[in-house]
Amino acid sequence: MGHLLLVESWVGAMSTLLPRSIREGGNRFSFVTRDLQHYLRARSAPGPHPLLGADNLLTVETNDVPDLLDRLERLQPVLGFDGVLTSCDYYLPAAAKAAERLGLPGAPPDAVERACSKDLTRKALREAGVPGPAFALAETASGLEEAAEALGYPLVIKPVDLCAGMFVRRVDGPDQLREAHNELLEFPVNARGQRRNPVVLLEELLTGPEVSVETVTFRGETTVVGVTDKSVAGQPWFVESGHMFPAALDAATEEAVAETAVAAVEALGLDNVVGHTEVKLTPQGPRVVEVNPRPAGNQITELIRRVTGIDLAAVYAQIALGEKPDLHRVDTGAASAAISFLLPPREGTIAEIGGVAELAADPAVVDWVVKDPGHRAGVATSNNNYLGHVMVTSADSGAARARAESLVAGLDVRYAEAGK
Repeated sequence: MGHLLLVESWVGAMSTLLPRSIREGGNRFSFVTRDLQHYLRARSAPGPHPLLGADNLLTVETNDVPDLLDRLERLQPVLGFDGVLTSCDYYLPAAAKAAERLGLPGAPPDAVERACSKDLTRKALREAGVPGPAFALAETASGLEEAAEALGYPLVIKPVDLCAGMFVRRVDGPDQLREAHNELLEFPVNARGQRRNPVVLLEELLTGPEVSVETVTFRGETTVVGVTDKSVAGQPWFVESGHMFPAALDAATEEAVAETAVAAVEALGLDNVVGHTEVKLTPQGPRVVEVNPRPAGNQITELIRRVTGIDLAAVYAQIALGEKPDLHRVDTGAASAAISFLLPPREGTIAEIGGVAELAADPAVVDWVVKDPGHRAGVATSNNNYLGHVMVTSADSGAARARAESLVAGLDVRYAEAGK
């Protein structure tokens, strides 16, 4: 039985899926956080809190990485950690550094840093010749405007160090660019209290469908588990409204996408990671959007598990322990699985979400959830503002996505006050 240390976590699906997979694998975990209340406040799902399964709950200032490493080094002889991991992007570099300090298996910290910083990723991929958008970096408003004129509109503006699509949007001219930059300047600290990098990324707007490639890299060898498709909504924002696994691609396109993702992983120097690489299928061929050195979010890992039997959350734990990952596929009876997200039509307080009785009665639905009455809905500008989701499986290849989208379209969002 291995003892894993979790350095912080997301509060969404992976906060439950990862502890579950650790326990089902016969292992145990301790949890270290700077703010336990962050997780207690966020928990609204039924059932016991996943942190109740932890051997130890440790309070350390995880944003002070040198102090965190010193504290963990002192705790190691007492608690005996066998691996370190996190499901939160903001702590992936810290977890890699902790594994290195404790002499435990893990990804190279410098490679994780490159993958977690969109500016460093862009530079590394360009140097390696991995296809991506034309881009520029700037810190000031004047620098951004000069870069935008050189690249040419339309463009995509991105913070280099945020997640879930936050503040990522299309801009079609100088006025929109200034507006987007000003909004970003008003968010100098992320949700975990970390001071943000002022560098801003401008990218050529890529056209075409978007997919993600799920990979496992262990001791220098990368295995492609599969390709997931993605639906995007909310222009000028890029909000993920759903996913299906496996993506409905022809063999040649799937091969090209997989090769591009593997090249990106190698260019960044990543090893001993579960990877989630987002790729645009442009008329000129696959182009890398970003590389994430951790399992996919938005329950993509559950879609994969329901189709292939491969639990990437469990694989993530195995790699952290230095164990060869189990990538054996089984016949689950499902040829495709999909999730569709309910986006808020507008801001306001939710009175009720109708149509859930149909979800409970539908045998194709394997999971669903909607927000309770009283929830304050925000604007659908990022993946943080979902009102719920529906997950379905199908025995037919490529059929799950349409079914999931149809069921979400049948939900009726009712607000407590008109216009509010």
